[in-house]
Amino acid sequence: MEISAQELASLVGGTVEGDGSVKVSTFAKIEEAKRDALTFLANPKYTHWLYTTEAGIALVASDFVPEHPLPGHLTLIRVADPYATLAHLMSYVESLKPRPRGIEQPCFIAEGVVIPEDAYIGAFAYIGKGAAIGKGAMIYPQTYIGAGVSIGEGSIIYPGVKIYDGCRIGSRCIIHSGTVIGADGFGFAPTATGYDKIPQTGIVAIDDDVEIGANCCIDRATMGETRIGLGTKLDNLMQVAHNVSIGRHNVFAAQSGIAGSTQIGDFNMIGGQVGFAGHIKVGDRNEIGAQSGIPNNVGDGNRLMGYPAVNAATFARTQVYLKRLPELFACKQTR
Repeated sequence: MEISAQELASLVGGTVEGDGSVKVSTFAKIEEAKRDALTFLANPKYTHWLYTTEAGIALVASDFVPEHPLPGHLTLIRVADPYATLAHLMSYVESLKPRPRGIEQPCFIAEGVVIPEDAYIGAFAYIGKGAAIGKGAMIYPQTYIGAGVSIGEGSIIYPGVKIYDGCRIGSRCIIHSGTVIGADGFGFAPTATGYDKIPQTGIVAIDDDVEIGANCCIDRATMGETRIGLGTKLDNLMQVAHNVSIGRHNVFAAQSGIAGSTQIGDFNMIGGQVGFAGHIKVGDRNEIGAQSGIPNNVGDGNRLMGYPAVNAATFARTQVYLKRLPELFACKQTR
């Protein structure tokens, strides 16, 4: 689909600077874009590419001031937030693509399960007794939907996802391939002869607009619920243990792990490979750097880094001192 700079600006509420009739038909990174591409500048580190890009159109911030002449072929669209605007445009284009519908064969759908007319069930999918499938849901091939599972309207379950009995998935959720939802939590009672398994009788409850990456494990609760709140996004290869409660609009980068019964609040930003101890509470609007360890409770509005995690500025100063230790010891030995 071709679209002009003026049409794009009208769509996103931006201002055109340059030739409004220039048309593009794809998206591209600023360093790789060609004349038929729309690109964007959100990170100042990439500003130098704007002066040499071959892109036809670039999204830039409203207050962007060029330090050098721009390419003559380049049209700018000024917006309040280029990155958010790009996400909006890409979502819009994605929504125009045809979506699968209907029931492919072979698959298994338990007796009594009603599949809405606009839903999609891929080949070799299994849908157990008492499952509820919402309107417009898409369940791709080789998925397992256990007995009593509910999947909300417009949710997408990609190939190879396994959702154990009784778990609840909200509306407009996206669950990527290989993820397992509702496996047993890691519960064992030590005895004189070994470890006795503690039955995990709860469920996993996932609220609306949650996205879960590939190959994640979300364990069912021992009793009650393991919960993931509205709008939260989990990257690939994450472990969420039994009875964990994650609030609204959190983002977690890949390979993070959350031990059992930990509670995490709202609007937190978590880097990759962060580890949370069990039975702790983390507040709201924290930023936690990659590979940090969180052994204790955390309040609100902190920027943390390190293991155990400390204030990010303190961590940075500590790293400077650590690098100087050989020098400091050498000075001490020469005295």
